[in-house]
Amino acid sequence: MEEKKAMPITYEQLKQEMAESGRPYDFELVDRAYALAAAAHEGQFRRSGEPYICHPLSVARILVELGMDSESVAAALMHDVAEDTAVSIDEIRQKFGAQVALLVDGVTKLTQITFSNVEDRQAENLRKMLLAMSQDVRVMIIKLCDRLHNMRTGDAWPEQKRRDKALETMEVYAPIAHRLGISNIKEELEDRSLRYLDPVGYEHIRSLLNKHGGEFLDSVCETIRVHLQENGIHGATIRHRVKSIYGIYRKMYMQSKDFEEIYDVYAVRIIVDSVAECYTALGLIHDMYHPLPNRFKDYISTPKPNGYQSLHTTVIGREPIPFEVQIRTWDMDRMAEYGIAAHWKYKAGISGSDEKLEERLAWVRQLLESQRSSADAADLLSDIKSDLLPEEVFAFTPRGDVINLPVGATVIDFAYAIHSAVGNRMIGAKVNNRIVPIEHQVATGEIIEIITGPENRGPSRDWLGIVKTSEAKSKIRNWFKKERREENIVEGKDALEREMRRNMMTVPPEKSEEFLASLARRNHCNTVEELYAAIGYGGLQMARILLKLKDEYNRLKATMAEPKPVTVDIKAPHASGGVVVEGIDNCPVKFAKCCSPLPGDEIIGFVTRGFGVSIHKKDCANVRESLRHPENRARWVNAYWADDVREDYKATLELVCMDRANLVSDVALALGDMRVPIYSLDARAAEQGRARMTVTVGINNTEHLNNVVARLRKVKDVMSVTRS
Repeated sequence: MEEKKAMPITYEQLKQEMAESGRPYDFELVDRAYALAAAAHEGQFRRSGEPYICHPLSVARILVELGMDSESVAAALMHDVAEDTAVSIDEIRQKFGAQVALLVDGVTKLTQITFSNVEDRQAENLRKMLLAMSQDVRVMIIKLCDRLHNMRTGDAWPEQKRRDKALETMEVYAPIAHRLGISNIKEELEDRSLRYLDPVGYEHIRSLLNKHGGEFLDSVCETIRVHLQENGIHGATIRHRVKSIYGIYRKMYMQSKDFEEIYDVYAVRIIVDSVAECYTALGLIHDMYHPLPNRFKDYISTPKPNGYQSLHTTVIGREPIPFEVQIRTWDMDRMAEYGIAAHWKYKAGISGSDEKLEERLAWVRQLLESQRSSADAADLLSDIKSDLLPEEVFAFTPRGDVINLPVGATVIDFAYAIHSAVGNRMIGAKVNNRIVPIEHQVATGEIIEIITGPENRGPSRDWLGIVKTSEAKSKIRNWFKKERREENIVEGKDALEREMRRNMMTVPPEKSEEFLASLARRNHCNTVEELYAAIGYGGLQMARILLKLKDEYNRLKATMAEPKPVTVDIKAPHASGGVVVEGIDNCPVKFAKCCSPLPGDEIIGFVTRGFGVSIHKKDCANVRESLRHPENRARWVNAYWADDVREDYKATLELVCMDRANLVSDVALALGDMRVPIYSLDARAAEQGRARMTVTVGINNTEHLNNVVARLRKVKDVMSVTRS
């Protein structure tokens, strides 16, 4: 199995291929586009050393092979000028019109905006492209051809970039090519991505294909042709093909099958004139060869979501090699090979093509609609990965309607795929007349009946963690957004405050409003209430906003100048309890329980009324609060640890562990090995099979404490150790 090489192409070769295609290209438009691109990219070179213009020429060539129109070819020639040269989209709009400018702008990445991380940039670039694609699908076809040529020449990239681009291609662009039905591009993108992600597995499968070969298919095709003609089917076109390397890889490595257990490595494709002849040919094939059980699929009566139609059956003859037979009409074959690009390649021969185009793009609008209910751009990536997976399941309503869902979808996804009102009122489900839990994953062929409750019933918030499709998530969020706004605000506020307490973030009351308003703006919310509501209905995930929350808190801390404590002149300091208090000799001291200072911590003293000096850590929240009141400032004095400290101090530690037998004794043994005195130990069960433990021990200083914490973290099933 030979691998295609990306050979450089000249503009003259491109024009020759356009002329040979027989389609009515606007050569004047394409000439002007090439002239602008060649001038803009003058002096630029690719990593491989070729002049940069070779890349847009190669992308245009792939589009010509797909049969795309003049505007697409012109846009492909200029697709990098706005991103990499001084030419602007406005200039392209003036010279080439709004349509070509839309195509170029849709493929152009966002380069002027700063993003906090790579995932946000990737999500926003994808969102921009999908928005342009919802207006004109040619944007995505150009982008797929661009990515295909980049993958063909990816050997020039550094290794890490190759892997990153391959992973993005596998997770985003190959599924989109599949959804658009452009099978050739989809398969080549997957194969080239696999070559970078798992070169060993890729080469192993290539060697197996080269070793086994497909020579026997030539004789099989001839035998079938003769048999069909003898039985009245004349003029059938018969071809054969070998399954893509990634298709075999998925079955061998992800489904743990041997090469010999994969029955569709080799396939014969029969193309006839009508649907009736498809079913007649199927009967004749089953007469000639022995069909394997459970290997027949009728995608003509039940098309795939991307419009693919064909009859599939797996048979075996005298040779011990099973092979798949695909039977389809010419229209079905064009749609299978070129997908949505067939709208342009064979436009004159496809009836109602504009209406079909709208149907084929409905998923793009659904994906974008679901994003409007989520304030988090990165959700788009996870939705792409879940909604556009090549694998689908087909289930039926009791009335026989077919519902297509991605693998892993639940009966809740099924309910929302029928209608949002059905999902919102769902209280249970029957699969093949048996009650199933709402987490039940839909399998192909199941007949599913959704049991509904009263009209005022709504979904559960827990469903957001169960459903798999962006459509279901969007409809659940929208219900809570509209019907439970006040409840969402309360839920969101509580969730945010819990997260801040968990991360020990304390915002002064006078700074709280400004802090929360800034956090809301960073998360694309106009008001703090809108931020609370988004968290409450699930539009903003707490895990996603945590980084921005910490950034805002650190920025606030940097702007808050900590007041300096009052200094007192001293002559000869004397230590009391291991602590020197400036200006007070041999003063009784006690250690504040709110922060439990230890030797090594920076400390400060508070002169109490009748109980000596209370010692706090300098970063204690109570210290900061007290210093803001003028009447208290004079009572704060400098303090520091004496050099000869040898006393034991009490420190309380909080342990979060996985609950198991003998956990307490293992913790006690670890402390005993270090000769650490235990003053108290309290253990209690927590949620999700966990346990919480509070232990008070004797410590010399912070270094000693750090050693104890490190030792406790090594105890089996201890997940975290924090100082109380």
